[in-house]
Amino acid sequence: MATVKPFVCIRPDVSVVSKVAALPYDVYSRKEACEAVKENPLSFLNIDRAETQFGDEVDTYDERVYQKARELLDARIEDGTFVTDKEACYYLYRLTMNGRSQTGIVACSSVDDYVNGVIKKHENTREDKELDRIRHVEVTGAHTGPIFLAYRRNDTLAGIMEQVMEDEPLYEFVSGDGIGHKVWRIADQGQIKEIEDAFEQVPATYIADGHHRAASAVKVGLRLREQRERKGEAATGDEPYNYFLSVLFPEDQLMIMPYNRVVRDLNGLSMEKFFTAVHENFDVAKVGVQPYAPGEKGTFGMYIGGEWYLLKIKDSLLTSDPVKGLDVSLLQDYLLGPVLGIGDPRVDKRIDFIGGIRGLKELERRVKEDMAVAFSMYPTSIQELFAVADAGMLMPPKSTWFEPKLRSGIFIHRL
Repeated sequence: MATVKPFVCIRPDVSVVSKVAALPYDVYSRKEACEAVKENPLSFLNIDRAETQFGDEVDTYDERVYQKARELLDARIEDGTFVTDKEACYYLYRLTMNGRSQTGIVACSSVDDYVNGVIKKHENTREDKELDRIRHVEVTGAHTGPIFLAYRRNDTLAGIMEQVMEDEPLYEFVSGDGIGHKVWRIADQGQIKEIEDAFEQVPATYIADGHHRAASAVKVGLRLREQRERKGEAATGDEPYNYFLSVLFPEDQLMIMPYNRVVRDLNGLSMEKFFTAVHENFDVAKVGVQPYAPGEKGTFGMYIGGEWYLLKIKDSLLTSDPVKGLDVSLLQDYLLGPVLGIGDPRVDKRIDFIGGIRGLKELERRVKEDMAVAFSMYPTSIQELFAVADAGMLMPPKSTWFEPKLRSGIFIHRL
């Protein structure tokens, strides 16, 4: 069962929270990060991506970058930009995009739950991507970007959340991208115990977004535990490093957007031969010039030669296998691989992935500029994600795109 704890939060002063809150560190290139912090010295991106404080001659992963992150975090705490709550609390974090809201519980999840598989994963992580965040957590002594977790709906938790949201929020602001943010603090000891007890009835939580941040936080926690054991120091198991910062959302509030695909060429095929090959595994119908988003599982939009087509996978190819039955797998296994020669989409430079937030016009733009064909996808469902994780399997790359993105810097957990 899930172990989910309240924590002593370091958070922005109410007067500056809208300036501090920043998109996750990994949505920016170095150049984009430098531009984003130019006009906002309080943006948490200054700390999350401290290479922005140096010229290009300093490598992104230089030790001075991590030391600068620690220096900036300590300075912001010292000057009152951040305040520290006096007691361990839970928080509610509500994000609203285009009139649709989702509310999660901000808490600390257990390192042991991650190790033991109570926190379930659906993606592999890459060591090189982990090393940066491991060093950032080690040097700053803090978790600064929450891990996005999901759980199956729990009526007790839903009732507590509704009750808390009747009170005035601690924070309320709209970020520059139009996303609304509200935060409530849960300090009532009765509610805290109810939440903790309710999660003890939740058999599993699932990483929706943030696999690398989670893996990094866990590795730091295990290292600190080992260091303490080597020194022969007593431990209770409640030390902060045994937990990592997370926001947990019920499944029925989450929205997954499609992760669309574009391919640079037709693998040496003429248009006629390409369509002949596609017809082997798909029923094909011309849609016209209007952008097409598939309306059900097993269907795909295809943009080529200035026109859109509807592709429907043939019924004989459908499967109940949690991974092979995903739309991203069906497209890969029956078109991208055998027809277009995309063997490993993780490394093939001929394919690119476009998050659904960018819209279908972005697919058309890419085909007109540097690609030959685009595919619009039907979004993977949260139930499919759960099924893959429950089976101990892994999703293909770029299977899910969650929106809206959690902000960094609103909640900080010190180790």
